[in-house]
Amino acid sequence: MGEQPIFSSRAHVFQIDPATKRNWLPASKHAVTVSFFYDASRGVYRIISVGGTKAIINSTITPNMTFTKTSQKFGQWADSRANTVYGLGFSTEQQLQQFADQFKQVKEAARLAREKSQERFELANPVLNIAAPQELSEERHSPPLLTVNGPGEEKLFRSKSAEVELTVEKERVKKMLSEGSMCEINLEAELFTLQDSNAKLVEALQEANSSVEQWKKQLAEYQEETDRLRDQVAELEAQLGHPASGQTCREELKRSLEELQVLLSAKDQEIHNLQSKKTDVGELEKEKEEAMQRLQDLERRNAELEERVQSAEKTLTSSRDEQMQAEVEVKRIIGVLDVKLCDLSDLRQSLAKLINK
Repeated sequence: MGEQPIFSSRAHVFQIDPATKRNWLPASKHAVTVSFFYDASRGVYRIISVGGTKAIINSTITPNMTFTKTSQKFGQWADSRANTVYGLGFSTEQQLQQFADQFKQVKEAARLAREKSQERFELANPVLNIAAPQELSEERHSPPLLTVNGPGEEKLFRSKSAEVELTVEKERVKKMLSEGSMCEINLEAELFTLQDSNAKLVEALQEANSSVEQWKKQLAEYQEETDRLRDQVAELEAQLGHPASGQTCREELKRSLEELQVLLSAKDQEIHNLQSKKTDVGELEKEKEEAMQRLQDLERRNAELEERVQSAEKTLTSSRDEQMQAEVEVKRIIGVLDVKLCDLSDLRQSLAKLINK
């Protein structure tokens, strides 16, 4: 029996950039189907997504995996076997929550399946259950102690205040970098979601424009037919105004007139319906403009974040340079102290000789 799908959802798929380990790389141009599969023959759960003819996600779920929601519509998990991090951008918060709940359930099922497999293996191999000898000494569990500042070793004097300030600066820069990276990831996910929505709006607008052209042609045809029918009605009314040759001719003309009036009212109703549909095109254009404005705002915010990250990296580089200069200065001071100690030793020897004399 092959793998069976147990849950499916649609999302934008991303993978972490292996070079920077910070930026997301889109694995799909549009939203694709992401499914949970269960292989009953091996007792294995997998997340699989196919884009075109290529599998963009093939992740085997283990009990150690964790799915983390990093924003209202974005979540991620790390796959150590594939040596990557997968990210999913959903269109709604409900879809993200459903996927996270399913991931948690499948993770628990994978843990139970692993425990059952281990129990069957232990029952099939009772020799492996023999307890290990307890002759291990504490040396194996306790790391060797290291002595510092012993006899003959040189002590390194550093400025405590400078070291504390450098540590605080490093932590602050790390925090800024992590916050900027997380915000940049969320903005990239929202950017791709907006781009997909914008593409759908453009496609719908093009279809609406083509429909408007067809409606205009139909409207012109209906107006021409309406004018023709009105002319016929006017001719019939003119004929009815003249003395009739007989009662039968009058009745036929009256029936024709009624039929033409019914057809004319139906055509007027169709023209009214076509004119009411024109408002939908205006709403689509308004939504497209709003989406473009949001897209420009996100690009501007992304540029600002990149500038902040570059500034933080420059600050970190300058802090490292200051630390290196401080270390060089400390080494120079130690060298001067060594020279002074040698001079002091020579002076003591000279004094000792003088005392002996």
